[in-house]
Amino acid sequence: MLHIVNGDSVGDRLRQGVVQGGILVWREIYSEGPVFADMTDSANRSMRARYLEKAMGIPSAEYIRTCEAQERVLDECHKHEEVVLWFEHDLFDQAMLCYLLHLLAKRSFPAAKLSMLCIGEYPGIPLFRGLGQLSVEQLRTLAGKQKPVTQEQLLVGSALWEAYASDDPRTLYRLLRSDTSALPFARDAFLTHLSRLPSTHNGLGIVEQTTMELIAGGVHLPFELFDQVGGKLHGLGMGDLQYWHCLAQLTQGPKPLLQAEGLQAFPSYKGSPASFGECKITLTDLGNHVRLGNADRISEVGVDEWYGGVHLHGNHTPWRWDSDRMQISMASTEV
Repeated sequence: MLHIVNGDSVGDRLRQGVVQGGILVWREIYSEGPVFADMTDSANRSMRARYLEKAMGIPSAEYIRTCEAQERVLDECHKHEEVVLWFEHDLFDQAMLCYLLHLLAKRSFPAAKLSMLCIGEYPGIPLFRGLGQLSVEQLRTLAGKQKPVTQEQLLVGSALWEAYASDDPRTLYRLLRSDTSALPFARDAFLTHLSRLPSTHNGLGIVEQTTMELIAGGVHLPFELFDQVGGKLHGLGMGDLQYWHCLAQLTQGPKPLLQAEGLQAFPSYKGSPASFGECKITLTDLGNHVRLGNADRISEVGVDEWYGGVHLHGNHTPWRWDSDRMQISMASTEV
């Protein structure tokens, strides 16, 4: 058997006698940076590698080597009697799961040999945030409970990946209005993804808005902000480097929305400045005006961000997210 898992902590615990067979930790962050329908294309991969190095400090050469190595293992998955996918409910995992289903569907991998264990809760854990929370003993209770992946799940997963990778967010939104119940956690996860788009209210996405509300309420330390934002938006499955990138974007430029007092540098891949935990994050005057909806982030400071396959840049965006109606707005029209 081959078990494909979402992170090293899960992989390490599964190796402690929880399951038999090989463990492949799929190392990617599809909820951050540019994604494409074909992630194996060298030009697409190089573009993504450059982004991740600039935004999160992940060395591009290391990223490319990791991608190539794990894809070689996946190319050989037909040699295993069974391949088991271990995932959870949040966007981090659902995007990864859909990508793997997309790849396996393209390879015509027999669904009878492919199985999945995907959960959104665990007994005794009020706020379940992922498989990484579980002990070896708790993971052992899940072993063997995987179910065969159906042809419908392969098709839905592949369609969701292609929609997520589209440069038009309406493609994903329209798909989510259809029946995606074959993957029961996908709809909520990808709707949460769409809520990261600039809002119709003030141009802030849900992560920025939640951050600024917490700061206005008296939370100023970076690790406390990460913990509380992560708790409120646990459907994102957001990692620390993703969040530091978000904070950095808000503190930079000629018209920052946040100020980081006592900060020398934001942490990056495999590095964390000692002073970072003690720095204090506060709202600038402009940031507070934007938070309250009295100014618009996009028109004031612009944007240069990727949301799946959507790249928004400049002081005008063709799409906004209406959080009251849970809809995408384009100019003055809704879809």
